Amino acid sequence: MVEKKVTIVNKTGIHARPADLLIKLCIKFKSKIEIIKDEKVANAKSILNILALGLNQGTEIVIRVEGEDEEVALESIVDYIQNLDE
Repeated sequence: MVEKKVTIVNKTGIHARPADLLIKLCIKFKSKIEIIKDEKVANAKSILNILALGLNQGTEIVIRVEGEDEEVALESIVDYIQNLDE
């Protein structure tokens, strides 16, 4: 299991469109992927779970990945979130 802390930098946060793109990225990986905000844990492959977290600009989250492709998955997801700009 690997995890990394990330801050949402996108001005509009992770709303429906970026969440959909994030899910499409996460589904490519076999690993279990979770997004953690405060005490809430969300399945990163579920749009309802992600939107329920309320990920606004400046929100600090932890990406937790567990599985055979965890390193690549974590790197790809963190890169997507840090470079999201719309």
